Order: sequence, then C-alpha cells, then structure tokens
Amino acid sequence: MLPEPIVALTAALSKLPGIGPRSAERVALHLVQTDPAIVRQLAGAILIAREKIQFCTTCGALTEKSPCFTCEDSRRDASIVCVVERAVDILSIEKSGTFRGKFHVLGGKISPLDGVEPDDLRIADLEKRLTTEPIKEIIIALGTDVEGDATSHYLAKRLARPSLKISRIGFGLPAGSGLEFADELTLNRALEGRREMH
Repeated sequence: MLPEPIVALTAALSKLPGIGPRSAERVALHLVQTDPAIVRQLAGAILIAREKIQFCTTCGALTEKSPCFTCEDSRRDASIVCVVERAVDILSIEKSGTFRGKFHVLGGKISPLDGVEPDDLRIADLEKRLTTEPIKEIIIALGTDVEGDATSHYLAKRLARPSLKISRIGFGLPAGSGLEFADELTLNRALEGRREMH
C-alpha cells in the first residue's frame, strides 16, 4: 500500500492529458525519490508558466503578452485567418512551416451533448475581427469528427459575406481525428488542398 501523499500525487497527475493511472504512479514515485531541489525547480516552473501565460485577446493563442507575437507580426498575411479549435492547434500548423496568415482560436467545438453552444465559443470575437481587419479568407481547420463537421458548417453559414472566401482543410486528415495527430507534411497538404465552403 502506497503512502497517502503518493496516492494524492498520483491522483493529481492522472488528471493530466495523456497520463493514465500507471504513468501517473510511475511519475509520482520518481518525483518522491528525486532530489528535492529538482522537484522545487519543477514546481516553480509550473507555477511561473501558469502565472505568466495568458490567452491573446485578439486571436486566443497562448502568449506572455497580448496581443501575441503572431498578431503583431506585420510580415504575416492579415487577409487570411486560420480558425482552430484550441490554442495548441496553432503549434501544429506552425510546425508545418507553410501557413503565413493569422489565427483565431474558437476555444472548443459546438457539442450540444456536452453543453457547448455557439455562444460558448469565440465566434462573436471572430465576427468583430471581420469588421476591423482586412480579412478576405477564413480557413476552417477543425478536426473531422461529428462536432468538427457541425461547427465548420455552422461557421460557414454564420460568417458568410459576399467578399469573404470560406474554405476548410480536409485532404489527408484521418476521419475523426484532430490536428495534434497530423504530421507536418499532412497538415501542409491539408492547407494547400483546402476546399471552399458554401
């Protein structure tokens, strides 16, 4: 039987994404046997990251200062905005090295079963950007699961404007998966092979 502090630490670690009960227990056991200075350093780094990182008020990306570096970068094409589900999806697209536009993070997908309605997402913020920025094309880069499809179609209808092209990536993404599972080449092809939505 493990001592209660290790059980509590294991329970806390198992709440992290991608860490199951066995991995959480292994990490907990490793941490309690590690040099206390290293553990303090890790705990400090976690607290500092949590305190300093915020969401960009313009696009929703993770950043130290708002607006973020991408929003402020004048070399990026302000006429194209790629809409993603989560802030981490920006990292996946950036790794492909081919997209030079700007981003907008929705903060989720429409999912009535989970209680996520359109008003819970950052759609109104995107509509506001359409009135203040020179956006000519929106690329919807959501996963190909049921919620991703429903959200994409909803966005295409709601954002429709005569002078706005709305397209969606889709080439090469496995059905039912998100952007974090796609490699750089697949994402590159998905962006290049985007199709206009009507």
